[in-house]
Amino acid sequence: MTTTATPSARPAPLAAVLRAETRLFLREPGSLFWILVFPTALMTVLGLIPSFREADDALGGRSVIDLYVPVAVLLAMIMAGLQAMPPVLTGYRERGILRRMSATPVRPSALLAAQIVLHGAAALGSAGLVVAVGRTAFGVRLPGQAAGYLLALLLAVACVLALGATICALSRTSKVATAVGSVAYLVMMFTAGVWVPVQTMPDLLRRIVEFTPFGAASQALDQASSGHWPGAAHLAVVLVWTAVLGTASTRLFRWE
Repeated sequence: MTTTATPSARPAPLAAVLRAETRLFLREPGSLFWILVFPTALMTVLGLIPSFREADDALGGRSVIDLYVPVAVLLAMIMAGLQAMPPVLTGYRERGILRRMSATPVRPSALLAAQIVLHGAAALGSAGLVVAVGRTAFGVRLPGQAAGYLLALLLAVACVLALGATICALSRTSKVATAVGSVAYLVMMFTAGVWVPVQTMPDLLRRIVEFTPFGAASQALDQASSGHWPGAAHLAVVLVWTAVLGTASTRLFRWE
């Protein structure tokens, strides 16, 4: 009598890896702070500035803190994808963990998938915290176009994780991954509007920034927050970047 593997048994190795990686992830207070706490803390500090809570006609009747909620959401994603994930995966490869996993029933891709799931979930959890604190502490309205906001949010998460995976693919050591990730982190912080909101940039600079993944994502999230469906051009920019970076990371990534 022959037996066949049940569908529930197939994902068991991935589930085991995910549980193990979750325990390790939760033991890293630094990563948890920068992903889950820092974006909300930064938004809170800015929200405590009285002038940032006042409506401004130049901003369409909105306040500066209204613009910074989507920015803080993107900051959480940037922290997860560019600062937290690349050193972990590159460190696994550098120490030979991925090579040793190749000789076991658990494929190295399971570890990569687990890291993507964990950091993606942390980024989305931080986004939810930012929106909740913005609403309860500073009266920032919830996104008027919830479906459009969610779509832009998921595309932005996919894009930053693809970028992080590309950095892992191009970096031979964890030190290199940290250095490259830090440079990309500073650039993406600017294009996301952390220092100067994209909406308030000079016209020429704003047009250039809108062709970057997080400049476009910032505009898409802001449009959805205002109750409008995100612009097709902004969503297309994020989608194209995600496809290009995802393809590059898949082709360039090496387990050893």
